[in-house]
Amino acid sequence: MNSELSLLTLWGYGLAALGYVALAVHLVQLLPQAPADRTRHILIAAAVLSALWAATGVGVSLFDLTFLQPIHQAVNALRYGAWFLLLTLLLLPSSSTEAASVLRWRPSRLMLMGGTLVLADLVSQALRLIYPYSRQIDNTAHYLDLALVVFGIVLIEQLYKNTTEESQWNIKPLAIGLVAIFVFDLYYYSTAVMLRQIDLDAFAIRGFASAIIIPLLILTVYRTRARPLNVTLSKTAVFQTTTLALVGIYLLATSAAGYYVRYLGGSWGGALQVGVLFAAFLLLILLWLSGSVRSRIKVIIGKNFFRYRYDYREEWLKFTNALCSENNVLQLGQQVIRGLADMVESPSGSLWTKDVPGQKFIQSARWNFPVSDIAEPADSAMMMALETSGWVISLEEYRSRPARYGDLQLPAWLLEMSTAWLVIPLRTSAGMVGFVLLTTSRTPIDLNWEVNDLLKTAGRQAATFLAQMQATEALLESRKFDSFNRMSAFVVHDLKNILTQLSLMVRNAERHADNAEFQKDMLSTVSHAVDRMRQLMLQLREGATPADRFSGVRLDHIAQRVQQSKRASLPTVELSIEESLSIRGQEERIERVIGHLVQNALDATPPDGKVWMAVRREAGMAQIEVGDTGQGMSAEFIRDRLFKPFQTTKQAGMGIGAYESRQYITELGGDILVESQENAGTRFRVRLPMLDVQMSSDLAQPKNT
Repeated sequence: MNSELSLLTLWGYGLAALGYVALAVHLVQLLPQAPADRTRHILIAAAVLSALWAATGVGVSLFDLTFLQPIHQAVNALRYGAWFLLLTLLLLPSSSTEAASVLRWRPSRLMLMGGTLVLADLVSQALRLIYPYSRQIDNTAHYLDLALVVFGIVLIEQLYKNTTEESQWNIKPLAIGLVAIFVFDLYYYSTAVMLRQIDLDAFAIRGFASAIIIPLLILTVYRTRARPLNVTLSKTAVFQTTTLALVGIYLLATSAAGYYVRYLGGSWGGALQVGVLFAAFLLLILLWLSGSVRSRIKVIIGKNFFRYRYDYREEWLKFTNALCSENNVLQLGQQVIRGLADMVESPSGSLWTKDVPGQKFIQSARWNFPVSDIAEPADSAMMMALETSGWVISLEEYRSRPARYGDLQLPAWLLEMSTAWLVIPLRTSAGMVGFVLLTTSRTPIDLNWEVNDLLKTAGRQAATFLAQMQATEALLESRKFDSFNRMSAFVVHDLKNILTQLSLMVRNAERHADNAEFQKDMLSTVSHAVDRMRQLMLQLREGATPADRFSGVRLDHIAQRVQQSKRASLPTVELSIEESLSIRGQEERIERVIGHLVQNALDATPPDGKVWMAVRREAGMAQIEVGDTGQGMSAEFIRDRLFKPFQTTKQAGMGIGAYESRQYITELGGDILVESQENAGTRFRVRLPMLDVQMSSDLAQPKNT
């Protein structure tokens, strides 16, 4: 090392030593002011060891002694161990309640892993002291140093991910500082592994790098004093961290294997190293994409790091989101199967639900499962047991210990299915909706009370969703039939009106058959009835557009035609036209509305009574009034039943006309007002927006005066 670089190294490590000593002294002074906390003592130990490490770095820069570098690296392993212990203690749950009810995170396991790495590194440094010129021991020591760095990065990632959002503000300076040191050391030891020697430039700067993070450590101390740290452990974060750690260990092992293959391979060493690295990379991809490997890792994590196997909040949100994302029974059924299968790492399954008559259960959805025509009777022993007990049936347990299920008899087709594993009932308070059959899981799973309870509860939730979806589809189908029936009622009502008009004409034909004027009216009535029936057929035909579009309509002309069509009725219809008024609408439908009101008035009025129509302008709107002196209606009937479908006071009426009339008048922007008194008569006032008709041309030029 040249003199200038040696001076830079001396200053860097010297500054780090003084800084960590000052930090340790300050932390000791703060101890009486802070509550008893193991992390404070560990932080003091980490500061002291960091100061000792920096002091040995000063010695390395001043004295060219072979034994100083292993001692420096040994102290480095000890300070790493202190940081690991601090991070592990910070990962403890923030409350005893949380620890008892949710987590079984065991810091002793992390401490054991970190301690093992530190001890191995210390042993390697001791061997370097004994065999100072052994290249193999040096390389092994560098690999262990690299493993320490990877483990440290994993711990920080684990801590930061599992810290609640409000507490991340506390831990952020510590995480940033340690990550910076670990990343620098990752580069430092990586170059040592690849170049088989220490990078002197990186060694010179390493002291400055460690000194720079001291303010971040002090900031963390004061932030955690003002606001306590809150850590909650996430299974997803643990899975990702464990996977990351395994990948790091795998890559370290691969690098070591490649190095020794190159070292021992002679002239073929380089080619063999490339081949080993390629095979290792291919194997890593296969393992990464393997569902069985991922399942095994999840099971191991659940058994060894958590009190309970499942993160219920995450499982419930994932399962609920899957059920809510589909809008038909088939897709929902597939999501039910996949959701339940993912809970127990099953690769496939099938759903059986009731058929339309409700007499048997048939396959309605499947996921990675063959099509099956097997039907299970709704009254079979298995279905009755599932409905009454709600058990999750394990076929492996049933085959080995059938006595645990009492007198339960499973169907032969289920026992003959070699891959069948679990039968999960889907039931609601109303009864069985179906059941899900899952195949054997990718990895052995202990079906304890927790797994059974989760599957039973998820099955009830899935049954609720399926029942609701089935009810919705049944309701939609019922509405379609209801719409069809309502349309049929309207058709029958219109046909009844046409039939009434034609029947009246036939009755009068016997008396007026020789009357030329009657014959003319009869032909006009028949032609009008044919036109109305043609319009009705066009409207019933799917996709057809009514022949008469909205246009200007003379209300007085319509009133005259209605009066003419009722001329043979008793009492006769009186008509009063105060003003010619135009409105906008479909002439045929408006005439049908007025004709319906007039016909109702005639039906409700005795022959010696009075029925009238009046066309006038009122409050800026066109109005046609239809009145009678008939039997009238009660106020309760007008309020609650008059304009509702299938409500009528007639013996043979259908109660459609008033409803249809009001619907159409409302579409035109008008309304129908009713005044009635029992045994005194009724008055309907149909009010519609007027259409101003321009009689003169806008092109007329004013005359010059």
